[in-house]
Amino acid sequence: KPDWSSLDKFQHTITKDEFTRLLTQVYVPRGNHAPYFQIDDSGVNVLTSPGKPPFRLEFAPDAASAKPVPRYWKSGRRLDGMVIALDPGHLGGPWARMEERWFRIGANKPVAEGDMTLQVARLLKQELERRGAKVYLTRDGAKPSTKARPDKLRNAAAASLRDQGKSVTSSSLKAESERLFYRTGEIRARAKKVNGGIKPDLVLALHFNAEGWGNPANPTLVGENHLHLLVSGCYSPDELAYEDQRHDLMVKLLNRSFGEEVAVSRAVAHSMSRTTGLPPYTYSSATAINVGGSPYIWARNLLANRLFECPVVYLEPYVMNNRDVHARIQAGDYKGRREVNGIPRESIFREYARGVADGLAAYYGQN
Repeated sequence: KPDWSSLDKFQHTITKDEFTRLLTQVYVPRGNHAPYFQIDDSGVNVLTSPGKPPFRLEFAPDAASAKPVPRYWKSGRRLDGMVIALDPGHLGGPWARMEERWFRIGANKPVAEGDMTLQVARLLKQELERRGAKVYLTRDGAKPSTKARPDKLRNAAAASLRDQGKSVTSSSLKAESERLFYRTGEIRARAKKVNGGIKPDLVLALHFNAEGWGNPANPTLVGENHLHLLVSGCYSPDELAYEDQRHDLMVKLLNRSFGEEVAVSRAVAHSMSRTTGLPPYTYSSATAINVGGSPYIWARNLLANRLFECPVVYLEPYVMNNRDVHARIQAGDYKGRREVNGIPRESIFREYARGVADGLAAYYGQN
């Protein structure tokens, strides 16, 4: 259950016009906010728990009289001295198969996203520290951040399945217990570490993308390969129905993460597209909207970019089961260039880290 009183620090920090613009253009752009956000000239009432009074936020009369925005992160800093948290997406090691971010073709090395993102994070940490940033990892190994485990989450899993209108069977209970462990519990534990401990100016959520690979025992390699970045936004009606998600939306909207997320993402997207040569991925569903004037940047509501209170740049480069990417993953990490599929290539992990570091250096004026 969220603590709505924690939002009282944002009273009189935003005007009606800015609140309405961010709510209707970024966070709820499909026009379905009315059941949950009642806006009038002086403030907004936000639906809380059933039977409880709404949370009331009072607007600033105008921009000149708006109070300073309270937040732990700072914008407009130089890279030298910035605090940056790297979040290597997913889990590796023995946990990778549970997340279904793992596949293997014949006698080749397994492709495990959690292990790969950690490898990139370690290389990127070196790059950013060399440029003067203070860098922390949300995890530095395969071990989960959360103390919860699937076998301890069966009651919560049963309640979750019933809430979704799904049958509670032994197989669905096992799958939902695991999902609550590696997705919900793990990401919430990392968010607690970020917001309560590290308190960075920026989070970089590092991921690899994938296309459907069919049968895990006989995965399919594909020709598609692309790049995109995500910022927080585009809540669906189903997501808005959850009280905690409405609270998290308010935190991100009121601390003005969006402007910084888009600005940094634009610089990183430019650098990554130039470094990797990858085209932009385009969403065809209503789960995301294109933002920031770049075909590479999309607003989407994910637990990670919602729970981290500071600006989050969420990266999804490379399709893991693309033929060329798979060959580069098999080549592993190395210095310099090697011939992969007949082309001299930098290690895919170093290329990823360099593309991100160069983008941040360009944005923060540290070329």
